[in-house]
Amino acid sequence: MSDNQSWNSSGSEEDLEPREESGHSVSTGAFSGVLSKWTNYIHGWQDRWVVLKNNTLSYYKSQDETEYGCRGSLCLSKAVITLHGFDECRLDISVNDSVWYLRAQDPEHRQQWIDSLELHRADSGYGSESSLRRHGSMLSLTSATSGYSATSTSSFKKGHSLREKLAEMETFRDILCRQVDTLQKYFDSCSDAVSKDELQRDKIVEDDEDDFPNTRADGEFLHNNNGSKEKLFQALNPKGINGIDFKGEAITFKATTAGILATLSHCIDLMVKREDSWQKRLDKEMEKRRRIEDSYQSALNELKKKSHFGGPDYEEGPNSLINEDEFFDAVEAALDRQDKIEEQSQTVKTRIERSSPVPLVDVYSSTGSHRFSDKVVKSIWPPLSVSAAALQVEEMVQSHMTYSLQDVGGDANWQLVVEEGEMKVYRREVEENGIVLDPLKATHSVKGVTGHEVCHYFWDTAYRNDWETTIENFNVVETLSESAAIIYQTHKRVWPASQRDVLYLSAMRKILANNENDPDTWLVCNFSVDHDDAQPTNKCVRAKINIAMICQTLVSPPEGDKEISRDNILCKITYVANVNPGGWAPASVLRAVAKREYPKFLKRFTSYVQEKTEGKPILF
Repeated sequence: MSDNQSWNSSGSEEDLEPREESGHSVSTGAFSGVLSKWTNYIHGWQDRWVVLKNNTLSYYKSQDETEYGCRGSLCLSKAVITLHGFDECRLDISVNDSVWYLRAQDPEHRQQWIDSLELHRADSGYGSESSLRRHGSMLSLTSATSGYSATSTSSFKKGHSLREKLAEMETFRDILCRQVDTLQKYFDSCSDAVSKDELQRDKIVEDDEDDFPNTRADGEFLHNNNGSKEKLFQALNPKGINGIDFKGEAITFKATTAGILATLSHCIDLMVKREDSWQKRLDKEMEKRRRIEDSYQSALNELKKKSHFGGPDYEEGPNSLINEDEFFDAVEAALDRQDKIEEQSQTVKTRIERSSPVPLVDVYSSTGSHRFSDKVVKSIWPPLSVSAAALQVEEMVQSHMTYSLQDVGGDANWQLVVEEGEMKVYRREVEENGIVLDPLKATHSVKGVTGHEVCHYFWDTAYRNDWETTIENFNVVETLSESAAIIYQTHKRVWPASQRDVLYLSAMRKILANNENDPDTWLVCNFSVDHDDAQPTNKCVRAKINIAMICQTLVSPPEGDKEISRDNILCKITYVANVNPGGWAPASVLRAVAKREYPKFLKRFTSYVQEKTEGKPILF
């Protein structure tokens, strides 16, 4: 038996060479689409163009930028895909310390991605039995014994490696095989010789039975007719059969088997020592792993305690890992940072205005009539009909004139939460399905401005960014008339709260007084609507609003024949806000933010109006 034959009996050549797998090819068709990817706690979820191809997941900022190269990629071979426990649209893909938080448009879309990811992983061979192939890396024991031809004294020396002992075993095997073949030939020859002698003896006995010759006393020889002696049964001489030394072969066979047993014993000793060594190493690795797991768990617990951790699981939501106190502290810190940025921006703006004075212009020249015209100035498909918009605005105006101007006493249950000079802020605590919907009402008196001027600056989007510091961007979706428009705006994100956006109809109206002694009333009402060109997205939480800025101008007669100046006018402001923030956030946080931000907003806005109207003609 040759060496190659002995190894092929235990394993075919196919086990030593890599084989092509049948069935699916590793190169699977590409799958792509838009997924929302978590960027950081400032920008939140952003839409990205994601491509799955050749077992690699890549993403681009948009589909148009695929030719410029991907912004990141993950190999799915060692990736771990985790489905979120509460968000049915989200899946997380992690490779070592790199984690991609992805979110589909809906659960069905997420399932399509999951199926494609699993298909690519299966076709790549990872995680399946078909990938477990031998690649011919095992050293052939026969090659290590090619220099051995016969037994020598060096074969019985104590080696220091298992490889050397295995090589000796190969040598002993070859010798033993040759010795077995030699002994087998000897036994076959002996058997053939005995058979021939028996046949010859039987024939002689039958032919000469009646005239049997005299024999010697030893029975070995008989006399022929001519008197010569002839050997009847020749004794079998072991050396006569092919010249084989049976005794010598037996001694060699015994020595070979003794060598094999000795080598096997030494191999067992080496393997026992090797096992003890590996067991010690395994125990050390297990202990090291236990310490690392304990460290990881401790670090994870510490991260849960830190509110600045930027993962989506630490964001706003009923399943957030941030407790209510940490949530409140994080919001307060974010608002403080925004206040500092606003103060710095306002200081720079003031310096620029003082260094380059702007000539006075009539900012009200474009105001014109504030009743709805029959012509739509600008329309984006699908337009909201003017008649429907006018009807909605009329209902909101009448509602605010009826209820918003009522006194805060009685059964309304308004609670005074802030009082700063002429400004008073009231609130009623209202919750629906765990969401704070506290209506807010503020009253304020501002000298030197009229109700028309206050409402103009509050309504006109040209001045929105000058006094509204919480808006990130906004655009006019549809212009319904010269004093009514549908506006979409997104507000700056205050981490860990989610970013909000609002789609609302904004209209400005003048309400004539029923009594000539009563002042006219100017009103701006903003209320949420729906529009096909501004559908909700998963990047922002859509808030619902119903806000009214109601202003009345009180004039005190000047002394003598003097003309009315800004010192003689006073604007009485009633601001009403009913906001449904959507999403989820702790009630205490929402109430604290409202109590802090609304007075600041009202003071900031009225100061802005006073600055803009200073030195300009009065507009009643």
